[in-house]
This record gives sequence, C-alpha cells and structure tokens, in this order.
Amino acid sequence: MSDAPASLDERLARALAPLLDRATSSILLAVSGGPDSTALMHAARSAGGRVQVATVDHGLRAGSAAEAEGVGRLAAELGLVHTILTWEAPRRDSGIQAAARDARYRLLADHAARIGAGLVLTAHTLDDQAETVLMRLMAGSSPSGLAGMRGERPLAPGIRLVRPFLDIPKIDLVAYCERNGLPFLRDPSNADERFARARLRRLLPLLEEEGLTAARIGRLAARAGRDDAALEQLSQTVFSEIAASSEGGLHLDGHRLRREPEAIVLRVLDAALDGIAPDHEPPVPKRLERLETLVLEALLPALAEGRALRRTLRGVLIETDRKGAIRLAAAPPRRVFAKRR
Repeated sequence: MSDAPASLDERLARALAPLLDRATSSILLAVSGGPDSTALMHAARSAGGRVQVATVDHGLRAGSAAEAEGVGRLAAELGLVHTILTWEAPRRDSGIQAAARDARYRLLADHAARIGAGLVLTAHTLDDQAETVLMRLMAGSSPSGLAGMRGERPLAPGIRLVRPFLDIPKIDLVAYCERNGLPFLRDPSNADERFARARLRRLLPLLEEEGLTAARIGRLAARAGRDDAALEQLSQTVFSEIAASSEGGLHLDGHRLRREPEAIVLRVLDAALDGIAPDHEPPVPKRLERLETLVLEALLPALAEGRALRRTLRGVLIETDRKGAIRLAAAPPRRVFAKRR
C-alpha cells in the first residue's frame, strides 16, 4: 500500500478541496460502484461537498441494473441524491466500449445540465492514466495523445469534466474503501481479454519489473501535456497571423507558414482543417499519419519549390498556387458511377 491511511485521507481531501471550494452549484459525481468511484463519493461527502450522484447503466451484462441500484442504496446511506441513467441506444458488435464511453459522457452531460451542475467528477486513477498512455503509444499517437487524460476538460457548454484522482494509484482507493467499510463492485470486463485495455492491464506488472511503473508513465503524460499546451498556444498565434476567411473557405500564407517548425505547421493545418469542418456522416476520423504525409511529403516541398498542389484530406480540399498561397474549402462530393450491366 503506497500511502498510510491518514495521509491518504489528506491526499483525497486536497484533491477535492479546490473543486468543492470553486463550485457555485451542485457537483455531479459519476459513480459506477467500483472502488475508485465509491471512494470518490465517500470522500466528497466527507468533505461536505454539495454533490449529487449518477450511475450510468449501459445494460451490457446481466445484473447491471441491480448494481446501479446498489450504488443508489449506498448513496442514500450517505445522504446523497442518486440517479440512474440508462443507455438505450442501438448496440453494435464492434467498438462497443468506445460507444459505451461516448454514451456515458453524453448522459452525464445531459443530467448535469438538468440539475444545474457545472462540474462532473470521475474517479480515473493513475493506473487508468498509465493504461491510456500505453494504448495511445501502441496506436502511434502524437505527443498530444501521450499527454493522456487531462485532469480537466470541457464536457458540454458550461460544464467541465474533472478527474481529481489521476495521480492516485487504484490500490490506495481500494484500501480506502476497505478501511471505511464501503462495499464496491469488480467489473468483470476489466479482466475480459477480448478488450485491448484488459490485455494491456495483464502486461503492466511485467513492465513495472523493468522500471516502467504507472508513476513514471504518469509523469510522462504530465510532461507531454505541458509541451502540448505550449505548442498549442504558439500554433494558435501563428494561425491567427496567417489565416484569413474567404467565402466558403480559408486562406493561409504558405510562405510565412513554411518558416515555422514542422510541429507548428502540422498543428496549424490541423486547425485549418477543423475550421472548414464539412458535415460528414459518419464523421471522418483524424489520422496523424495522413496529415504528416500531406504536410511533410507534399505541402512543404511544394511551397519550397513554388509548385501548385491539390490534395484532399478529411473531406477538405487543400490547394496551393505557385505564389505560396494555400486555400482550403469543403471538397466537392464524390461522383458515384453506376455499374454497367
């Protein structure tokens, strides 16, 4: 156990105090019934926070409704209002965990808006952060992705998602629940090796034996987050200096842009693509490799050589002329030709 009981109580209180102090309305706690979120609920109540509790029932396994009701009983014992949010959207065979995650945040945001809560707190831990960073590393993520989960981010207009326990190991929260006699659930999907996160969880102890601990991965995420924030601020400044809106599109000063480091050029082009934002169904996913290929292998060489260029990415048409001007606009719809019989 990495913390003595008393110091852990203080650590949880310190993590929650700034949020409880700054809240001008009720705070919504996302509580699944696992040890992490159960500890969050108890610690927030012990700190005297004006909080409400919500449990999302995804209905993905038998007994999930009874588990949500169990969270409600514990919340009632603590004197907290509890609401069960049920996911009733159509299911898909593939990508079920991602779909469930998206639904969970959407349901929490809608409920927070209904009760007037400006903050939604989840109990993601240091272990969750380490798993997230490693999964993104294996997926070939950018430095921005290696920053992992942010401690705080916008969730919906006027509502922010906050993760106050990101630097606290899961084992400490389990110990907190046991010491306080709090019942908690163990999600069987956490050990289901059909899911990549569960398979990775099995490998983490081996990585720790080589020195790659959750704490070190967490520090990597924090450092990547600092660098990402600095690069984002600089790229926004450059974007504001070289971009001009035009009817149905956007113009960039290519000669000015190509004098910037490649990391800034990539971010400026990414922001420009987002600015065009054509409607797509389904949405076009972002792939860093495709943006790198466009910028590093095509766009920058064309600007340097004074060549015209015409490419399409994420539903956006990108054109350069021989004078170094870059124009972005929504790409025309693809023509569909009927097959001859």
